[in-house]
Amino acid sequence: MSGSTRKIEWVVWGALVLIIIGIAGAFVWSKFHGNGRALPVLGEVSDFTLTNQNNQAISLANLRGQVCVTDVIFTRCPGPCAKMTRQMAELQRSLPASVPVKFISFTSDPDYDTPPILNKYAERFGAVPNRWWFLTGNKQEIRRLEVNDFKFVVAEKKPDEREVPDDLFIHSTHFTLVDQNGKIRGWTDKEGKLHAYFDSEDPTARAELLSAIKQLLRENPS
Repeated sequence: MSGSTRKIEWVVWGALVLIIIGIAGAFVWSKFHGNGRALPVLGEVSDFTLTNQNNQAISLANLRGQVCVTDVIFTRCPGPCAKMTRQMAELQRSLPASVPVKFISFTSDPDYDTPPILNKYAERFGAVPNRWWFLTGNKQEIRRLEVNDFKFVVAEKKPDEREVPDDLFIHSTHFTLVDQNGKIRGWTDKEGKLHAYFDSEDPTARAELLSAIKQLLRENPS
């Protein structure tokens, strides 16, 4: 084998090693730093005053500096609410208690879901009181917040539309992400498609939500 051939082989092997190192590095980076895609701002949460399951007044000021994951449920729900709440509980378990993340569940049924009712529901799903708030309050204000700010669908069913007596509402079954400044954030998938929310029933979307939370925490460390 000539010297020039040997040099070419060394160059080829060296290039292959560098490529492998690069791929491995990119894989490790993606694992620890998420997908790196920007999280578009889709709206802003207006001020409000509601009450949590511990009968404490909660306003937008209580959420400043926190990443928030929100959904809408009601405790008498015979449909998807329990499953959504279990998925939220899994998110709570996936993040250390030390990180500034809040979980917020708005009720679509504030006339029935008083703080004591919500407190019992929260305990059922292992909600940590200072991390996960179930909010109720004035029906007009909470509906404005759910529909206008968070873009949740919430509609009361007419009696003849109910499959069972407690089948009271049609409502969204997704999670919405709010950053430390009260801005609602979406995400883009690998194909560049914009998503305004995170489907609670889709494992890929839930993984993207966890990644997005970590991305916001890195962008704005407390």
